[in-house]
Amino acid sequence: MKVRARMVFRGATPPSRLENRFETLWRALDGPELEREFRFHATRRWRADFAHVKSRTLMEIEGGIYVNGRHNRGAGFAADLEKYLEAALAGWRVVRLGPNELTAESVGRLILLVNGCGNRDTAPDHDTSDRPHQTGGS
Repeated sequence: MKVRARMVFRGATPPSRLENRFETLWRALDGPELEREFRFHATRRWRADFAHVKSRTLMEIEGGIYVNGRHNRGAGFAADLEKYLEAALAGWRVVRLGPNELTAESVGRLILLVNGCGNRDTAPDHDTSDRPHQTGGS
């Protein structure tokens, strides 16, 4: 029975401790439904840890950042850059979360964002009065 349950995720790899922590916080804060292991690219086998499809937001839980894990070594880092670039070019917003971002406050703000009410309400005001104003064409 355990073997069958593990096969649902990336081959035989179960969700990480950090992914479980994110999902627990998301549910506790009444976040909207997410897709796990969401395949966002038509031809590549790339998957995002979580996706909120309606807002086109991908959430990547980055582990191993303090132990020279896959995401910090050259080849893994370069592969992640390619994946995130392709996701952005396909119209997805990519949010990367490490252990320090897996807090009720951060996850709650992310829930506001995907629900469409976090853009202005949680962002600090920025004074743009000294920036030049563009007029005319592009």
